[in-house]
Amino acid sequence: MEKKLTKSNNKMLSGVLAGIAEYFGFDPTVVRIAYLFLTLFTAFAGVIAYLLMMIVMPDKEQGIGNRE
Repeated sequence: MEKKLTKSNNKMLSGVLAGIAEYFGFDPTVVRIAYLFLTLFTAFAGVIAYLLMMIVMPDKEQGIGNRE
């Protein structure tokens, strides 16, 4: 089964960072902290990237055949 980058159900805001963590196999808290530091040290450019990902990333499908 191919992996797809989707928003996670483990949401703090919209599930984008947790979705990235699930895709790469990281702990969501570590990804959220890394995102926070990267955003602070890049003059808040991460906010724009997050908003774009929030719009572009699809939600995780909640079907019967979903085995996650």
